[in-house]
Amino acid sequence: MPLSQQDLAQIAQRDIRKEQIETQLNQFMTGFPFLHLEAAAAVGKGIIAPSAAERNDFVAQWEQYKNEGHRVVKFVPASGAASRMFKNMFAFVDADYDTPATDFEKTYFGEIEKFAFYDALDAICRKNEGAGIKDLIAAGQYKAVAANMLKAEGLNYGQLPKGMLLFHKYEDGNARTPMEEHLVEGALYAASNGEAHVHFTVSHEHMEFFRQKVAEKADGFAQKYGVKYDITFSEQKPSTDTIAANPDNTPFREADGSLLFRPGGHGALIENLNEIDADIIFIKNIDNVVPDRLKPETVEWKQVIAGLLVALQKKAFRYLELLDRGATEEELKEIALFVERELCCQPKGNTVDADYLRSKLNRPMRVCGVVKNVGEPGGGPFLTYNPDGTVSLQILESSQIDTNNQEYMKMFTQGTHFNPVDLVCAVKDYKGQPFNLPQFVDRNTGFISSKSKGGKELKALELPGLWNGAMSDWNTIFVEVPLGTFNPVKTVNDLLREQHQ
Repeated sequence: MPLSQQDLAQIAQRDIRKEQIETQLNQFMTGFPFLHLEAAAAVGKGIIAPSAAERNDFVAQWEQYKNEGHRVVKFVPASGAASRMFKNMFAFVDADYDTPATDFEKTYFGEIEKFAFYDALDAICRKNEGAGIKDLIAAGQYKAVAANMLKAEGLNYGQLPKGMLLFHKYEDGNARTPMEEHLVEGALYAASNGEAHVHFTVSHEHMEFFRQKVAEKADGFAQKYGVKYDITFSEQKPSTDTIAANPDNTPFREADGSLLFRPGGHGALIENLNEIDADIIFIKNIDNVVPDRLKPETVEWKQVIAGLLVALQKKAFRYLELLDRGATEEELKEIALFVERELCCQPKGNTVDADYLRSKLNRPMRVCGVVKNVGEPGGGPFLTYNPDGTVSLQILESSQIDTNNQEYMKMFTQGTHFNPVDLVCAVKDYKGQPFNLPQFVDRNTGFISSKSKGGKELKALELPGLWNGAMSDWNTIFVEVPLGTFNPVKTVNDLLREQHQ
C-alpha cells in the first residue's frame, strides 16, 4: 500500500527518509538472513586469557596511554525504565491475594530491610499510610508497601529509569544509585588529564530529572576522587525509530490513521556513539555496578582490556603507516600474521595483498570482556563469516542463529562464554580522524518481534544491536574476565545478592 502525503509529512517530521521506511516494510516481508557460523569462540580459539604478568603489562600500558593527552569517555546506556525489574511486584499488587504467596514475594518482604531503598520507602510509607514498613507488614498491609515502592505517589520505582534507583547502602548511611556508581567508576579507570568524561543516554521524559540528580552528586565525587567531571547526555534520535507493521506487513496505524513508530532498540545508539568526541570509549550497562568494596576487581580488568586495546591499536597504526609507504614482502607477511592471529580475521580464500590488509586494519577496534557461561541470558562470542567471505569474531544473539540448524544450535547452547556488555572501543583512525561508525553496521542483522498496541497485534523491527550487528565490521578481540565483574540487576531481588549488599 503506497504511503500517503500525510504519511510522508509525518515521516519527514521525524527526520526519517522515505527510503528507510520502504526498506523496513520490505524487511518485514523478507525477514533477516541468519548468520553463517564457523565456531563458538573459546579460550585459545578467539578468546584471550591473559596471565598475571600480561595483565600487569596491560594495566601499565593503559596508565601510560591516559597520561599522553588522549581523551577517554565512559558511555552508559541509561534510558531503560526499571519497570521490568518489578514485574513480580506489579503482579503481587494486582493479585487476588493479600499476603506473599510466591517464593519471590516471600523473599522480597522477608529481607526488605536489606534493600538500599528501605529507608526512603519507609519514609514514604509513613507519609502516605501513616505507618512505617514494619507496622504495615505486621498489619498484613503488604500491598500498601509494594504500591508505595511502585506508584508515582510513592517512590515511583515502577517508572523511573533503572539508573535512578537506590542500589547500594554504605556504612555512612548513604545509599547510591547506579548513576552514582558509574561516576565513581569513571574517576577510577577512565579519567585522563585529571578529567572524567561520562556520557549517559537518557530517555526524553527522564532527561531533566537525570540531569538534576547528576548535578546534585557530581561535585561530591569530584572532590573525593580528585577529578573534574565532564558529564554529557543524549537521547535516542527519533530518526532511528522504526515503523510498526500489521501481521500482513502493511503499516500499522493508530486510531487517527497515523503511522506508529517504535524505538529501534539499543542498536540505535550507534548514532549517539558516533557523536562522542573521544579516542577511547568504555561501554557498560547501567545496572552492572557493585559497591566500593568490590570495585578493585572491576577497575583492574577495565584497565587490562583497555591496555590490550591500545597495544593492538598501536600495532595496527604502525602497520597502516607501513602500507602507506609501501611494505616489503616480509612486512606484508608480518602484517598478515597480525591480522589473522591477533585480530582473528581469517582470509578464507581472499587474496592477502596490501589492499586487503589495509581494508581489515583501517576500521574501529574493540576489546570485549566475556565471562564463563553460567546460564545467564545474553549473546555469545563466535567466529562468524562476513559478507566478503572472511571469518571474524562477533557477538551474536540467539535471534541471529538458525534454530533449525542443529550444528549451530549446539554451538550456541554449549558455548563456553557469553557477553556481559563489557566493551572498550577505539574509534579514531591512524591519522587521528574519527571513523563514521554507521558505515560499519551490518544492516542485515536486525530482527523482528511480535508486540501489541491497544489490543491489536503488530510486528516490531529492531535495528542491529549496538554490540552485535552495529559493530559487525569492527575489529573485535575477546578477553576472558572474571565472573565477579558481571553483576546485573534484572529483578529487584537481585539487589539482595551478596555482591550488592
